[in-house]
Amino acid sequence: MPTTTRAFGAPSAKAKLEPMTIEHREPGLNDVAIDIAYAGICHTDVHQIDEAWGGGIFPMVPGHEITGVVQAVGPGVTKFRVGDRVGVGTYIDSCRECENCVGGFEVYCTGPGGVTPTYNSRDRNANPNHGGYSKHIVVDERYVVRIPNELGLDVAAPLLCAGITTYSALKHWNVGSGTNVAVLGMGGLGHVAVSLAHALGAQVTVLSRTLNKRDDGLALGADHYYATADPRTFTELAGTFDIILCTISDSVDFDRYLSLLRLDGTLINVGAPEDPITLSNWSLITGRRSYASSGTGGMPETQEMLDFCAQHKIAPMIETIRADQINEGFDRLRRADVRYRFVIDAATL
Repeated sequence: MPTTTRAFGAPSAKAKLEPMTIEHREPGLNDVAIDIAYAGICHTDVHQIDEAWGGGIFPMVPGHEITGVVQAVGPGVTKFRVGDRVGVGTYIDSCRECENCVGGFEVYCTGPGGVTPTYNSRDRNANPNHGGYSKHIVVDERYVVRIPNELGLDVAAPLLCAGITTYSALKHWNVGSGTNVAVLGMGGLGHVAVSLAHALGAQVTVLSRTLNKRDDGLALGADHYYATADPRTFTELAGTFDIILCTISDSVDFDRYLSLLRLDGTLINVGAPEDPITLSNWSLITGRRSYASSGTGGMPETQEMLDFCAQHKIAPMIETIRADQINEGFDRLRRADVRYRFVIDAATL
């Protein structure tokens, strides 16, 4: 297998992405070499290129919503064979020995080195890792999942971040029949969360700035759809929800939304805004409410999520783009001008 591959990445912080050639390792004992078919564009990719969360490793090839087909496997691989349809998500390694890793929650690794993100990170040998805006990737089999045949590789790609991030939170907080859930934000994560919460049996309300996406929200399984730009929304829905799942990556007035929770309700924030999060403790005290957060999910849960989506025919709404449209996609994502996830066709690299 060649150790170089075509890719699209940023040569420096805040730079336009451009074609480049990157290196990857030869498949080792437990490695899976993947021909990438599709890679989703996550808002995290924009944050990383812009160094919104701190210094980056450049040149940087983003992409942590990756699907493709197995090209080769190491001699110790037992889970996959050449030709299998597979995916790679937000991380590609962890210590494997801490309590969280042993329990299947690798994303919360507390061991030496912690969890290793798919890109903008270094492997255990200090070599830079590159993501899915490329033709090939090599990953240890533990951090690879199987894509069910019922899911297209294009629509499956966003599930490796948007899907598992929202699914993990909904499952951990026991969302199901009888749960009244509000999904805050109707974007890449939010529109998947609506379908997942509906399939889990919850009553689902979308809270979005306007009613522009109302038809999509109802089609995806929402029971109700409210505009947060309308002050009457906060009067009418005060004390209503068991769970509010915030999927917004921008600053949010959390005190305002906490007022929509009923007694013992929880606001779960899976967004990752650049600015610090602030809220008043009085917003919690007055209803014994909770503010919580959640990462993506462990590897077993990620496979569970994919199988759940296949069973319930859940697929993100995507716009497939060519490699030469990536910069345009980034610009549109900054303006929230996408319904609802850009997916790069790796064949165009």
